[in-house]
Amino acid sequence: MADTQAERVDGHALDEAVRFTSELIRIDTTNRGGGDCEERPAAEYVAERLGEAGLDPVLLEKAPGRTNVVARIAGTDPGADALLVHGHLDVVPAEPAEWSVDPFSGEVRDGVVWGRGAIDMKNTDAMILAAVRAWARAGVRPRRDIVLAFTADEEDTGVFGSAFLAAEHPGLFEGCTEGIGESGAYTFHAGPRLRLYPVAAGERGTAWIGLTARGRAGHGSKVNTENAVSALAAAVARIGDHQWPLRLTPTVRAALVEIAALHGIDADPDAPDFDVEDLLGKLGPAAALLAPTLRNSANPTMLQAGYKVNVIPGTAVGHVDGRTVPGGEEEFAETVDRLTGPQVSWDYYHRFDALQAPVDAPLFALMRAAVERFDPGGHVVPFCMSGGTDAKQFATLGIVGYGFAPVRLPPGFDYQSLFHGVDERVPVDGLHFGVRVLDHFLMNL
Repeated sequence: MADTQAERVDGHALDEAVRFTSELIRIDTTNRGGGDCEERPAAEYVAERLGEAGLDPVLLEKAPGRTNVVARIAGTDPGADALLVHGHLDVVPAEPAEWSVDPFSGEVRDGVVWGRGAIDMKNTDAMILAAVRAWARAGVRPRRDIVLAFTADEEDTGVFGSAFLAAEHPGLFEGCTEGIGESGAYTFHAGPRLRLYPVAAGERGTAWIGLTARGRAGHGSKVNTENAVSALAAAVARIGDHQWPLRLTPTVRAALVEIAALHGIDADPDAPDFDVEDLLGKLGPAAALLAPTLRNSANPTMLQAGYKVNVIPGTAVGHVDGRTVPGGEEEFAETVDRLTGPQVSWDYYHRFDALQAPVDAPLFALMRAAVERFDPGGHVVPFCMSGGTDAKQFATLGIVGYGFAPVRLPPGFDYQSLFHGVDERVPVDGLHFGVRVLDHFLMNL
């Protein structure tokens, strides 16, 4: 395959990766939650690009405008398992006044593509399109069937996107045993000469919860020992202050050992005197890849109560963004029960269990080889994502998911801060790198 790499990924493919990223950004697919989004224009754009490559994409909607695109590329080995390659079409909101450029301009300036979705994740959608079209021009196919899924609603609950596809159209994913999606294989500069490419082999579970405090409504000037606002505020404070215990999962253990070794440290998480906090202190910037996934978490995010300053309301409502490590779901529920107290009830608003994928699998080795082929000085390491992706919904079909959306970034380019951040952007060179890596990986399955 290496001998035909240049024939597949030519200058045309590299240019398309940049152009498609820019043009997708210009299609405003802001997801404000609660069903407020329309992905259809972006879905039609993607379907047209796939159709031009000789594929037969299908557009599927759970509700008008909430459009998903699925297409299958037949492999050369009918007996091989299929691979799912998925990316989402929606983006989070952007406030134009805070940006240096129009967030939906897709401006290409000084070798950088600017706009909402440049990192999360219209860039990857574009790279997938560019690679697939390059195969069509070269007249080649991968060995395994590739199922492409461009989804709606990933930035909310996935109800209109991957959850809908998995529940109502599972046949489209027949034969898929593994999948790749966001967000891994990006350059993480862990030191002056240490470039890591973390590939996600796990995700913390989603445990979004709603809190409801019920008390006795009354006049704001009267003593009220059943004040719902006070009860909610106390519960929220306890949740926010709670120190969750350490839970080292297999993926995190593997990440700790590999990243420590690259720093010249022999780490043994099973040693009686192992001190994870001490180890993190020795890993410099790389500690940021590990710290969020060592334990469960619960961050209060929303409060709603009352309608007038001199009226004590009978109810008060809050929301908490909870995340669970694999195996930590029961601990999470028991802890929230204890922290909320008798006057506050709670329930899950959105819930998915954590994911883990084997780091010693042949697929992981292929991802490692593809990245390190185009950055021989880089080091692919496993890690667990602190948040979640569409991989959770596709996991209900038995698909083992990895975060693999390759992009090369220069020093000082803070990838993590650009997720849902201001002035989101991606280097053109990074897109070129990503197309080459994706092509090499997918054609060598």
